[in-house]
Amino acid sequence: MFKNTATSFILLILLFFASNLSAQEAEAKVWTLEECINYALENNIQVQQTEINQQLAEQDLKASKYDLLPNLNGFATNIYNFGQTIDPFTNQFATERVRSNSLGINTQLTLFDGFRNINTVKRNQADLESSKFDLEKMKNDISLNIANQYLQILFNKELLKNARNQLLVTQIQIDRVSKQVKAGALPEGSLRDIEAQFASEELQVVNAENQLRLSKLNLAQLLRLANAEEFDVLSPPLDDFQGVSELITPGALYLTALDIMPEIKSAEYSYYSAEKNRSLARGAYYPSLTMTGSVGSGYSGANQIVTDREFVGFTPNGNTVNGNPQMPVFSPSFLPTFETKPFADQLDDNFNRSFGFRLNIPIFNGMATRIGVQRAKLSVQSAELALEDSKLQLRQNIESAHNDAVAALKRYKAARKSVEALKLSFAYTQERFNVGLINSFDFNNEKNRLNNAQSELLQAKFDYIFRTKVLDFYQGKAINLN
Repeated sequence: MFKNTATSFILLILLFFASNLSAQEAEAKVWTLEECINYALENNIQVQQTEINQQLAEQDLKASKYDLLPNLNGFATNIYNFGQTIDPFTNQFATERVRSNSLGINTQLTLFDGFRNINTVKRNQADLESSKFDLEKMKNDISLNIANQYLQILFNKELLKNARNQLLVTQIQIDRVSKQVKAGALPEGSLRDIEAQFASEELQVVNAENQLRLSKLNLAQLLRLANAEEFDVLSPPLDDFQGVSELITPGALYLTALDIMPEIKSAEYSYYSAEKNRSLARGAYYPSLTMTGSVGSGYSGANQIVTDREFVGFTPNGNTVNGNPQMPVFSPSFLPTFETKPFADQLDDNFNRSFGFRLNIPIFNGMATRIGVQRAKLSVQSAELALEDSKLQLRQNIESAHNDAVAALKRYKAARKSVEALKLSFAYTQERFNVGLINSFDFNNEKNRLNNAQSELLQAKFDYIFRTKVLDFYQGKAINLN
């Protein structure tokens, strides 16, 4: 009996250690802000789609550059003609089935087309650069979104920590009041008030846990992680965080952002692309000059040669002796044997070369060129307005971000002063409560005031951190919590 019990005990110990090892192996990976941002940029669907659009722009640019080169095409035909037709190589009528072949190579080079090919290259180059900055802007937006979600998790962690600390303080008070009630120093109602406060703070802990779990889920889904339950982030040391005394002015920030923000660069290249598209449309007014050349040969089944003659006798040739019709002149007659001329010989005989120029002068095309130019002009105006709007939007965003940062800084400083004052007030209230000078209602009220002030300080702290990161972003600094 004892042996079986000991064996079972040992097995339980082994299972306990094995479960601990498994739990450690399954421990969630702790992500830093930089890791979250890098992972999101590599796996975000919108980023991948924008990268594909950039690759398409690269292919358009390559195609426009290759259009500057001459083309070269080969051709070969094999045709059977039935019935009466003119043979293309013998220029004779053929009434039987005739097989013909054509072989050749031709080339064409555009010498001048109103600079349309060159402007197409420049336009596509601008479109490629614009797509690159579009990709960079999307990455910036995602990085800011990730940073915001990351700070939300840190805020909820601090909120949960604060709620648990408040719950611990209340538990200590319950133990102390319970002893005083048993000793008859305090009425039963004091203990019930403290217990009600404890139940309320337990709910606050549960709500804080739910908020933390939800914020982790939101960031994990943003990162497209398969298992969000094991997701967690690293909490950097922000306990000693202090707000800066002064912030960079909006004007200086705008001048810096104007040179580095990808949305401005993208709008500038879009404007340049519209200008080149206008030049491209104007090129249709000019004549175009192309050079062409070709070499070729062919074969025809109707091309016959005589290979032999068979004597078939004498036949009158239409002449007479001394003009006497009764004395016709005879000539020998032969029946020829025909054979199709060999394929290789025909290729040599039919070999031909051509070289020339083609000038195309536009005279009237239903006003299509004029309308195209007018549309291109309107596109330039639209792109110019889009550029100005991007600059205006950037200035407004910077002014709003600066104003938000200033407000967050003031809020943070005020909240910090409030917490410091309420800490002193609560310590004094706690001493008075411990000696029975105030009731539990007043104690709980002061404790709630401190708890609310601490929550307000946490919100102000993380809101200000995020606002300063936005200002750093407009200065071209990397988004991190160092």
